[in-house]
Amino acid sequence: MRDPVAPGYKCEKPGTEQDEVKLQNASKQIVQTAILRAVQQVSQESQQKEKRTNSSTSLQLERGKLTKKHEKK
Repeated sequence: MRDPVAPGYKCEKPGTEQDEVKLQNASKQIVQTAILRAVQQVSQESQQKEKRTNSSTSLQLERGKLTKKHEKK
């Protein structure tokens, strides 16, 4: 039997239904794992960005307090 997508090559018989189910389950697991890792990475990056922003804001506030203390003298 010729493969319409790749002429000249014979189509291999598809695996058993059980093999197909195993392959589908493995594929789903791979996709779920990849999505979970991506979500965790985005979450972690967001938390790090928030910490940097909060740290920067705290430093700016501290600098402002110090400046105001010196201005009062």
